[in-house]
Amino acid sequence: MHTETSFDVMVKAPFAEAAALFGPEGERPWAGKHWDPQFIFPLPARDEQGAVFTIKHGPLSAVWVVAQHDVEARHFHYVYFISNLMVTTIDVRFAVVDASTTRVHVTYARTAMTPEGDEHVAAMSKGDRQSGAEWQEALDAYLADRKGVGQH
Repeated sequence: MHTETSFDVMVKAPFAEAAALFGPEGERPWAGKHWDPQFIFPLPARDEQGAVFTIKHGPLSAVWVVAQHDVEARHFHYVYFISNLMVTTIDVRFAVVDASTTRVHVTYARTAMTPEGDEHVAAMSKGDRQSGAEWQEALDAYLADRKGVGQH
């Protein structure tokens, strides 16, 4: 099985600030408790091309590689695999809407490696279809909190 799912989020921040939120370390403050990359390289952890880290997916562990982290080209690309189940690529492209808004286009491509992997690909692809709205809400809340909106 192979699936592809895309969505856009609008980040209410200039491009440089928005791009920083889409590296493995940059996602920590807004992506939720489940996002806890454990870096293998580099140490100390930093968002850069060639970085390798692991993420827990329930009882499973995924190995991630930052295949492309090109801020100048406004393009990030991630690859991760869960042994004997599936391989996922995540393509992230940025477009400047105006000085204070950045559109982020995200495409997940998932490929099962085994029949058991088909179930994981189907389930994760279903989740991917909801990710745009979830990411938008999390990013909006994080940026509002960071700017002091809603604080008394």
